[in-house]
Amino acid sequence: MRYNFLMNLFFQWIISTLAILIASRIVPGVMVTPVGAIIAAVVLGALNLFVRPILVILTLPINILTLGLFSLVINALLVMLASYVVPGFLVFGFWPAFFFALALSVINWVFHLWSRP
Repeated sequence: MRYNFLMNLFFQWIISTLAILIASRIVPGVMVTPVGAIIAAVVLGALNLFVRPILVILTLPINILTLGLFSLVINALLVMLASYVVPGFLVFGFWPAFFFALALSVINWVFHLWSRP
């Protein structure tokens, strides 16, 4: 049982790394090295696990008012935070981070649809 969990976690990490590499090629203003993409996948995963729920709760009124579209801004801010922390992962401004987060979400969604049995 533990083996399946670790294999699934590793597979999700590889998918996230590939999605970061692809999204960085699509969105101008984002540069990433292969090692930076590997580290960024871990950092973005950790930020989404620990920081994002707190930000969503704190911004719940504006999120309700904008019908959830403010979540895109939260995602962009987390991408910018990750770019400050991860060497080899550079985002040049808010709008590249916004479109990178959007592209990353779509690419991850497609990969996860494709990878399901």
